[in-house]
Amino acid sequence: MRRILEVRGYNLRPGTRGEFHRLMAEVAAPMLESWKVDVVAYGPSPQDENSYFLMRTYAGLEDRKESQSRFYGSDDWKKGPRDAVLACIESYTSIVIEVDETTLQGLRRAQVSAKAT
Repeated sequence: MRRILEVRGYNLRPGTRGEFHRLMAEVAAPMLESWKVDVVAYGPSPQDENSYFLMRTYAGLEDRKESQSRFYGSDDWKKGPRDAVLACIESYTSIVIEVDETTLQGLRRAQVSAKAT
């Protein structure tokens, strides 16, 4: 079964990556998961001190659009971590690719390994 993988790359404001990661790990990622969003992996990018990534999967493009519309339009997000998260972000971009289950499992294992180090 193939899924849509969104890879979002963030350019964070200098000095905010630690706080952004804390917000992602403690608030945003658990909130996304409570909204039934499949968070595959997230974390600081090793390319520089201001980069960060988030990977999520969806059943298809329409599912991605509807899921993000529901989540980002919700009071949970708007009255929750939205302002603190956005304060850390300078810019972001997303790419979307199709992946198979084997690839997803490899990305999940890489995330677990990264958390352990």
